[in-house]
Amino acid sequence: MKTYYAKPNEVEREWVLIDAEDQVLGRVATKAATILKGKNKPQYTPHVDTGDFVIIVNADKIRLTGTKAAQKEYFRHTGHPGGLKSETFAEAMQKHPERVIEHAVKGMLPKNTLGRAMGMKLKVYAGPEHPHMAQKPRQISLED
Repeated sequence: MKTYYAKPNEVEREWVLIDAEDQVLGRVATKAATILKGKNKPQYTPHVDTGDFVIIVNADKIRLTGTKAAQKEYFRHTGHPGGLKSETFAEAMQKHPERVIEHAVKGMLPKNTLGRAMGMKLKVYAGPEHPHMAQKPRQISLED
């Protein structure tokens, strides 16, 4: 018995569509991160990017549970002294709802070159339309 390790040139990627309308942010993010890593496939290998492409639509209709919608804040730094900027979840959703989901998903991926390559396969759109119909994405529900 030998352990099978996937080779990067043997990986077959498909496109997966997730509709985020009226879904909880964390549930969508964990499902997307699992698919991006490839942990839903039998040939998962930790040091190889075996994941699929993920398209998330209706990012502007995502929700949070409890009081997180009022309390959650996103921080960034300009690089200058005293340059810490913050915005609430509501402000972030109004300005750029795609980045809220991207931030949640990328926080669940590895913090290295492999994780950045996985993050590039994530496509998030605020509305129901997306330009990836030619790839014939397979729609999944979060219960799968």
